[in-house]
Amino acid sequence: MPIYEFYCPDCHRIFNFFSRGVNVEKRPDCPRCKRPELERRVSLFAVSKGLAEPQDDPLDALDNVDEQRLEQAMAGLAEEAEGLDDDDPRQMGRLMRRLVDAAGLQLKPELVEAIRRIEAGEDPESVEEQMGGLFDGEDPLLSDDAKSHLAGLRRRVLPPSVDETLYDL
Repeated sequence: MPIYEFYCPDCHRIFNFFSRGVNVEKRPDCPRCKRPELERRVSLFAVSKGLAEPQDDPLDALDNVDEQRLEQAMAGLAEEAEGLDDDDPRQMGRLMRRLVDAAGLQLKPELVEAIRRIEAGEDPESVEEQMGGLFDGEDPLLSDDAKSHLAGLRRRVLPPSVDETLYDL
């Protein structure tokens, strides 16, 4: 009785399916997000005779990040945050803008507008009240493009997670 592995690119997860016979044609839907026709994966196995297996570090893909530049930017932001006047919304807005720029985030247009209004001196609480629901939802800060970019980065950098449940094929 074979067990087949299928990969869902949307969930970035591998699922195991039990088949009562050899079935090389069937491609099930994702049990988690219901994406149709998952990708079949070849199950990995190894026979080691006392040899250590090489361990790939998924974070090796981040080797090209300029850590010194990132560290300097974060130190500058931390220093700026220490001297922040809590009563001046402009300072808070500028700090938020610098943080977004330093991180290279693409925010939802509504959040960009909220930061612009705070930078202009509007009271942050009234901005939040007027733009009610701004922070509701699954991922309220990032635009759909940014979420897609982060999901793609996650798929390139990290190995897929494995669902240990055994599903019927």
